[in-house]
Amino acid sequence: MAIEFRKKIFWRAVVAEFLAMSLFIFISIGSALGFNFPVVANKTSTRSQDNVKVSLAFGLSIATMAQSVGHISGAHLNPAVTLGLLLSCQISIFKALMYILAQCLGAVVATAILSGVTSSLPGNSLGLNALSEGINAGQGLGIEIIATFQLVLCVLATTDRRRNDVSGSAPLAIGLSVALGHLLAIDYTGCGINPARSFGSALIANNFENHWIFWVGPIIGGASAALIYDFILAPRTSDLTDRMKVWTSGQVEEYDLEGDDMNSRVEMKPK
Repeated sequence: MAIEFRKKIFWRAVVAEFLAMSLFIFISIGSALGFNFPVVANKTSTRSQDNVKVSLAFGLSIATMAQSVGHISGAHLNPAVTLGLLLSCQISIFKALMYILAQCLGAVVATAILSGVTSSLPGNSLGLNALSEGINAGQGLGIEIIATFQLVLCVLATTDRRRNDVSGSAPLAIGLSVALGHLLAIDYTGCGINPARSFGSALIANNFENHWIFWVGPIIGGASAALIYDFILAPRTSDLTDRMKVWTSGQVEEYDLEGDDMNSRVEMKPK
């Protein structure tokens, strides 16, 4: 921890997470609230939510931010993703905690600014996640787990440094995964899959009803994806000492991919 704490590159990464998270939240939730402000001259404009538009806004904004700051911080922009990478031994515990703090703070700041921009809206929920009518807590939790699971699984698989078969844009693939999660979950829970995003809206709107779902669901989904990918789908031959070293100091380690080609190695650098 002391090693990372003294490095400027570490704090630049934390600032990058805060800044990118702020932009992501403002753009994505701002897009979701935009239907309340139809263009007067546009006769076809209606006051109905477009789930495809919102899903694309979330997905494309994540892809854009990942491309912009991915080389600085890894562009987690989601505590569930950070947890998945922590369990996958790609970042230290200290970095994970600082990233989650930066993500939550960025979400709060962006939502507060958006509150000022949309202050004329009566009963403005600021993108608050909530259970739809007919959906109970258990069902909502299940939706959040599954939607987050596919996102974190995509992140881990797309950014796996052992792979040499990945073509195209990793940020775009992850952005499409975010959009996919929203296409699934918006009608059930408003689609959390990101505890920091949910926390920002809940705090500024001062409404924490069923808020635990939007932490517990993504945490279970993200942790499950990391454990299944790391120990079942693409196992790594690493002992507890190696993992503890990454968790405590964030040092670069090498891991073997279990399989026929035991000479294939990869550096697992903290992101």
